[in-house]
Amino acid sequence: MRHNKKFNHLSRTSSHRKAMLANMACSLIKHKRITTTTAKAKALRVYIEPLLTKAKEDSTHSRRTVFSYLQNKEVVTELFRDVAQKIANRPGGYTRILKTGFRLGDAAEMCIIELVDYNENMLKEKAIKKATRTRRASTKKAATTTPVAPKQEPVTEAQAETPAAE
Repeated sequence: MRHNKKFNHLSRTSSHRKAMLANMACSLIKHKRITTTTAKAKALRVYIEPLLTKAKEDSTHSRRTVFSYLQNKEVVTELFRDVAQKIANRPGGYTRILKTGFRLGDAAEMCIIELVDYNENMLKEKAIKKATRTRRASTKKAATTTPVAPKQEPVTEAQAETPAAE
């Protein structure tokens, strides 16, 4: 029975799985987005989000803890210097998984996993919000309209033929 065994083993031994997830986490921090299978992306999200939370507090202890998982000095430096500044205000949910279809060779479901604060296109869409539409007329709109000029009567042919007094 596999009671209380939640994480996906990904058909790998423990050491292989830890090395693979550490390598994928380093690539994600370095490149800000990677393409992988959906199962690996979901496992990576569970692996990397606690590390990103730990990186929000820049202390020697948290750096050593994150380094014990990633084993890459340059990536740990970039994580604490650049990535931690962008995610400082975010309460969680640092990664986004976007499904892209199926791989040709074995029909595995593929996806892109990315750091949320680094996708500029999504940030622009979030900044531009549509105005809400209501059925009732706005009182502001009625108050700010400009007065309309009085209507002018159309000129008849008889008036057009007579010369204007100069």
